Formats: sequence, C-alpha cells, structure tokens
Amino acid sequence: MDEIKREELSQKVNNVIAQIRPYLLADGGDIEFVYLTDENEVQVELKGACASCSMSLMTLKQGVEQAVLRAIPEIKAVNAINIHY
Repeated sequence: MDEIKREELSQKVNNVIAQIRPYLLADGGDIEFVYLTDENEVQVELKGACASCSMSLMTLKQGVEQAVLRAIPEIKAVNAINIHY
C-alpha cells in the first residue's frame, strides 16, 4: 500500500474513532489508534476501564470494528494490541 493511501485510510479510521470515543469515555475508557497494517487491519490500544473490562473484546468487535468496517470497507479488521484473544 502506498503511503498516501495509508495516510488517507488512517485519517478515516481516526475520524470514526473520534465518533466512538465519547461513548467509551462515558464508561471510563478510551481508545487510541496505533497503526494500520499492510493488510488493512487497524491496530488500536484500549485504555482506562476498556483495558481491563471483561467485555472489552465485545466492545472492540461488535462496537468499534463494526463501525469502522461500515464506514471504511477497505478495512479488514480492528484488533487491540493489549487484548489477548
């Protein structure tokens, strides 16, 4: 993937995360975009309450990932670097 395309996709991902962030903050958590892989997989870090919550995987996959995939069809998955699957 060329650097311009990666930057465009990264910006789109950050925009979606910005829309989701208030819901996570309301529960004491947060999310940070870390990087976009060559396979178009988004790597994020869950923070605060989200990092230790037993429901964090569900929040990530059913909330964050679904919102990102709906908004940006080129993205294949969203994974947290600090959750062990």
